[in-house]
Amino acid sequence: MFILDHHSKLPLYTQLYDQMKAGVLSGKLPSHSKLLSVRELAAELSISRNTVENAYLELCAEGYIYSKPRSGYFVSALAPDALPLPSPRIKEQRAHLPEPEPKGSIDFHPARLDPDTFPTSLWRRCFLDSLRQSRSALAQYGAPQGELRLRSSIRRYLERSRGVACDPEQVVICSGLQQSLDLVAQILKERRPAVAVENPGFHLPRSIFRNHGFETVPIAVGSGGLDLDALESSGATLVYVTPSHQFPTGCVMPIANRLSLIEWANAGDRLVIEDDYDSELRYHGKPIPSLQGLHPDGNIVYLGTFSKVLSPALRVSYLVLPYALLSAYRRLFRDYACTVSLLEQATLARFMEQGDWDRHLRRMRTLYQKKHDAMLRAVETHFGPKALVLGQGAGLHMVLELSQHDLSEKELISRARSKGIELFPYSATCAEEVGSCSRVVLGFGGVKPDVIDRGVELLSRAWY
Repeated sequence: MFILDHHSKLPLYTQLYDQMKAGVLSGKLPSHSKLLSVRELAAELSISRNTVENAYLELCAEGYIYSKPRSGYFVSALAPDALPLPSPRIKEQRAHLPEPEPKGSIDFHPARLDPDTFPTSLWRRCFLDSLRQSRSALAQYGAPQGELRLRSSIRRYLERSRGVACDPEQVVICSGLQQSLDLVAQILKERRPAVAVENPGFHLPRSIFRNHGFETVPIAVGSGGLDLDALESSGATLVYVTPSHQFPTGCVMPIANRLSLIEWANAGDRLVIEDDYDSELRYHGKPIPSLQGLHPDGNIVYLGTFSKVLSPALRVSYLVLPYALLSAYRRLFRDYACTVSLLEQATLARFMEQGDWDRHLRRMRTLYQKKHDAMLRAVETHFGPKALVLGQGAGLHMVLELSQHDLSEKELISRARSKGIELFPYSATCAEEVGSCSRVVLGFGGVKPDVIDRGVELLSRAWY
């Protein structure tokens, strides 16, 4: 007997399907036994024939039952171990899975954006305009490197804002840093060079290159950025750097070191991957020139993203390949399709062409500078000489170097969470395990200015 709940959100035919399937698998419905006809079962359960018919057809399509012409439906004979039901042991294990730890009410993650800043109305207008004017394109696949309109808009923007000199054919539209580095790793996989990475530095590049079989070589970062002497002696022929705003320390590589790094790349068959992830968010002084702009014909792959100012949810980034790598890229990926939605590309191209991107940038720079300054004031007020701020003046985060305490990083994070505050561990940026860590990453992008002050005050109380 099947019992159906007419008040359930689950459709009746699905309830019937589930119960009959369970009966077949458990043996309660014996193999080759004849089922009630559609008319009989519908009458017995007081439901429509269509409901029974739909359940029978789905069970038949999946092989749980079979039909005979003019005879009806019968239960299929299944092997004893076919599609076994979850054992009690598995159910018990599932019941004891640990619950995820609750997140703090104040999240100082370094990659959060202000949730109220996405230009919804402007984006909707550009999206609908693109939808109306690009209807024919919806029946086609896009260009493998991304749409020419968007690549041309990015080229113009990079030229005037970062000094990057390139042609649209060198620009590749990607769906985030992960894909950008994945493409570079595949281009260089035959040579499989040792890859130098910043230490501390962003953890994702280390993972991507290791997953592709590359050896990663951690290189220390100082006040002038990457240690170039250590790089020279490392034997690496590929290096990933964030020279304009090093993550997480926030230091800027001075021009002399930039020129030395370019010279290092030119001295042999070497390559620099320049990740310019948040160059738009510089609050004081002149913009820092890009490495690629200093030597456009050099062995430099330039990476950029829209995630830090517009939205990480859009998953739109780009890379600029030197001409020396273009032929290898096209040979490897000529059969690939661009992973970014054609509509999103058309919308972003229109957003940039109409000047909305530049206006949005100016608004975001003003907003995040206010948050940046609020964070500095809060640290000065509540920590005073007990904390030194590193990496101020740009981006969406800064680093606190704490003194006068003997807490481990785990204890610092645990005490912060007890006050309702979530922190990103500084140790996650280190290529090797660190013992004691007196540094804390504080992101301010996703936190309101008044909440910043309250959160920093709570941290001071938790740690001192």
